[in-house]
Amino acid sequence: MAPKDLENNSGIVNRVAQSKLLSFNLEEYYPKGNRVLLDIKDWLYEGFILREKEFRAQLETHDWTQYQDAYVALNCSTEAIVPGWSYMLIASKLQPYAKKVVVGTLEHLETSLYQTVLENLDVSEYQDKMVIIKGCSNKPVPPNAYLWIMLKIQAVAKSVMYGEACSSVPLFKAK
Repeated sequence: MAPKDLENNSGIVNRVAQSKLLSFNLEEYYPKGNRVLLDIKDWLYEGFILREKEFRAQLETHDWTQYQDAYVALNCSTEAIVPGWSYMLIASKLQPYAKKVVVGTLEHLETSLYQTVLENLDVSEYQDKMVIIKGCSNKPVPPNAYLWIMLKIQAVAKSVMYGEACSSVPLFKAK
């Protein structure tokens, strides 16, 4: 049995290993760090009304160091109408500590993190190649990340598929 055939002892050829497919796994680009959902409802009067003086007092006594090197999503879990400046004020307090701050859910945060990573990603290694974007992940990869990487890789690749090498879905083929 020749090594170039990539046969195992049973004579089965591993065609996946022989394939010229390049795999792209979004999970490998998952930004490491603690994620925190900061709910501001406790800083509002009865959870619904923002009283500026009391709100500012709450911010002054809050321990912001707990967000050191964290990714923070600011949210209000009640149906309070929260003025935009309040989130800006909180962000100003977080600025020396947090890596990133967004208004929204943890999913919004993940989406924002991936957007930053993918916008700056060099995909030149996929130029004129057949690429498969891995579909399964154990980390919270947001749906938009799959769209963004598809569009970015499609601009340079010969073809793009989704899934696993043994069962992929064709998405794009250059003409």
